[in-house]
Amino acid sequence: MIRIVLILLGREIIQRHWKILLITGGVWLLLGTFIAIDALDGKTIIPSRFFGYFLLPEAAVGLLAAAFSQGTARRMRVVQGIALFAVALLILSATPASHFTLAMVLGFCFLVDGSVRIGSAWVVRYPRWRLGLMGGIAEVCIAIATLQPWPTWYAGTVAFNVGAVMILTSLGILNIATRVRRLEEGASISSIFNRNPLWNKPDSSSLAHSANRSELIVHVWTPTGQVMTPLHQRAINRYIAAVDTNGVISTGHAALEMAPHVYISHYPAVEIDRSPDEFTRTLRATADNNVPGRFLPSYQEESAEWCQSTVQVVIKNIDASRLNAFWQHYSADNTYNLTNRNCSSAVADALDAALEGVYRDHNWPIMTALRAIIYPELWAAGLMRKRAESMAWTPGLVLDYARALSALVDPPKSFMTFPKLRLLKKYANTKQDIS
Repeated sequence: MIRIVLILLGREIIQRHWKILLITGGVWLLLGTFIAIDALDGKTIIPSRFFGYFLLPEAAVGLLAAAFSQGTARRMRVVQGIALFAVALLILSATPASHFTLAMVLGFCFLVDGSVRIGSAWVVRYPRWRLGLMGGIAEVCIAIATLQPWPTWYAGTVAFNVGAVMILTSLGILNIATRVRRLEEGASISSIFNRNPLWNKPDSSSLAHSANRSELIVHVWTPTGQVMTPLHQRAINRYIAAVDTNGVISTGHAALEMAPHVYISHYPAVEIDRSPDEFTRTLRATADNNVPGRFLPSYQEESAEWCQSTVQVVIKNIDASRLNAFWQHYSADNTYNLTNRNCSSAVADALDAALEGVYRDHNWPIMTALRAIIYPELWAAGLMRKRAESMAWTPGLVLDYARALSALVDPPKSFMTFPKLRLLKKYANTKQDIS
């Protein structure tokens, strides 16, 4: 989530204030350490219910915003609001039963997430997989500490988990701050997050008109060929892979279009064997699984040879110059890797490039970024990105990632623009004109 906010702010803003980012990470680390120790030493200075008071306003804002939203945005805000409200009530009740319930929920979440990270790091072996493995082990350790009752019999569970999360996020902030400081002039901030930083230093001429705004379309062909996937099948069929009627594993396909000059659709030059017997071997993101690739020239040609894309996501206000620069560097190497450099990772990296610094044109970019934190779309985008970085980008992950980013760049009207409020404003202006 923090990485997405930094990308939307852009390198210029972040590098100019890297010291503030470094100090913030240091303070966050000290505060998280204090909260974690305070929760376990038996003499609590900050009571657990203190954290519940922070969740209640955010839950109320989410539910209020849901009342004036529509479609997916409405459902996401309802789910976020109800979840935060339920957790806040459990924290505020401060009973042995609520402490135990929270410990089981939080511990189970850490255990599942850590186990998935360990398993995917060991199987996929993506770049810096050892770091992901260490992160997964750390999460499992936190899960064990959360699930067992010592030393506070679950009374300090909430505060300990808050402190642990703050420590982990602060380490990430400190790492980002030091790496941003060393970025060369003209480099992209997204290059320090991606597995394949292909455009660390684009030509200055390609970014001379960085304010050139355009729109792009993300095309996704789902494995099942259906727009909607049943919820009980989504975790596998949509986010990982599906098996067709011939017993062949299919992951779908993703492409990105910015007419008329950019079309990013990356395929292997020769179709990879995706039978169940060979699929496990090809999952590794190692160099021995690299194969020659090819790029299709246009959506019209691809759809004519195959079929129309299942879903299209339109994203406005993108930086056309940065997207062009990314494509120039990416297309110079056609290497394809099923998990490390595939069609979906190309689209995800292109989205990061196209949306970098999009908040820079706002009157108050920092305030815009802080406001985005309350959007459930930011949390969803962060979840998609985290899961992809610990496994691989798939068309299903790219689809939801693009939808979430679209809402962050061009957010739906908030509850403050509710029609009644607009009518009141119009009435006030009319009354002022008459007087």
